Amino acid sequence: MLQGFKDFIMKGNVVDLAVAVIMGGAFGKVVDALVANVLMPLIAMLVGQPNFDNWLVFGSVKVGMLLTAVVNFLIIAAALYFVVVMPMNKMIERRNRKLGINPNEEKEDPQVALLTEIRDSLRTR
Repeated sequence: MLQGFKDFIMKGNVVDLAVAVIMGGAFGKVVDALVANVLMPLIAMLVGQPNFDNWLVFGSVKVGMLLTAVVNFLIIAAALYFVVVMPMNKMIERRNRKLGINPNEEKEDPQVALLTEIRDSLRTR
């Protein structure tokens, strides 16, 4: 059962993508809670109020709201990278090493191999 689940996780097809979208929506709430309730209060303790919403207001143009959104995006991107992407890459690398798969190894295109064979055959004539 675990091997089947592991094989499912490692595949990259449409069903996996659909599941990833659904899981991403659910995981988004976890990341939002992490940013709003853990990371932003820690940043507030270190540097003061990290909310820039009322900073740089020119009439009805609120540049500070954009800055807050960019900071939140960068925090979310960093959290996803270090919590999801890096461990997944390590897991895939470990699996490939176990199976003897070298992702850097280039496979020869069958058309190129055929053309090379034809060229060599024509040279010998």
